[in-house]
Amino acid sequence: MAKPKILMVGSFIMDHTATTEVFPKEGETVLGGTFSKAPGGKGENQAVQMARLGADVTAVGKMGRDGNAEEMLKASQASGVNTDYMLFDDEKPSGCCMIILEEAPGKQTVNRILVLPGANMAITPEDIAFLKDKVAEYDLVVLQLEIPMAINELVASYAYEKGVPVMLNSAPSAPLSDELLSHLTYISPNEHEAYDLTGIRISHSGKDVNMDEAKAAAAALKAKGVKNVLITLGEAGAVLDTEKDGFFYSPCVDGIMAVDPTAAGDSFVGALSVGLCCGWGYEETLRFANHTAALTVCSMGAMPSLPTLDKVEAFMKEKCGSVPDTSVLK
Repeated sequence: MAKPKILMVGSFIMDHTATTEVFPKEGETVLGGTFSKAPGGKGENQAVQMARLGADVTAVGKMGRDGNAEEMLKASQASGVNTDYMLFDDEKPSGCCMIILEEAPGKQTVNRILVLPGANMAITPEDIAFLKDKVAEYDLVVLQLEIPMAINELVASYAYEKGVPVMLNSAPSAPLSDELLSHLTYISPNEHEAYDLTGIRISHSGKDVNMDEAKAAAAALKAKGVKNVLITLGEAGAVLDTEKDGFFYSPCVDGIMAVDPTAAGDSFVGALSVGLCCGWGYEETLRFANHTAALTVCSMGAMPSLPTLDKVEAFMKEKCGSVPDTSVLK
């Protein structure tokens, strides 16, 4: 079996992260703690995570012709992502975002994020027309919502026509057309995005999740045409409602103190996508994704915190004593 071959079409955004003990109120100025800058964006984060876990990943996105683009390209390439098909805009700058982390002593870190899409929103149908035939070369297509919706719809239709599975990480939250939903093999909203899509709120406290609500939210999305629905629930873990194999719940890893939760969702989706391509069982795949995301929140920064396969394997052996068969990823 060859390494999973995954196509990511999505966003490239330079992260600017500031820390503070308290978020400023309206009209208030506070003194912060630290500042850092690192490549990110949901698309690049997921592509890098999948590549660091051993998948053969190709990324397609659009950047400006600026220093941020150079840094983001180098970061992706250093992790093994194929950037041969990247697009560039001569007028718009590369995307960037501001991340504010509230680090109160003794409490979990929480974040607020402002995204400035820049060239990410300048991708045109003509830019990605080459994927209509090329998409057939891949085992999975991974999409998010930080590029034009029309591009996601077009790529999903290309993949659907060629019989290639599509994973949509439906973040940030946005309305989704019935046509797009019908072309998805997997959708992976968090609990807030799932509520926006279905109107069903999933109650949970610790690992005690209202499974009736979780099943109702997943069923509502499946009724729109999506085959498999994954909903992440923050500290409560994740649920997965599959097309043929039933409903699964996977709790978060115990004993983790979040330092920076910024890329946890991207890490989870990347790891889940790799596991699905490897053909592991759903429980094993969810456990792998949860442990990968748990490692991510233990370090500062989005992309810098995304773990490699060997780190995930060591962590899983420590925490649960078993690791999936990762031989195809090496």
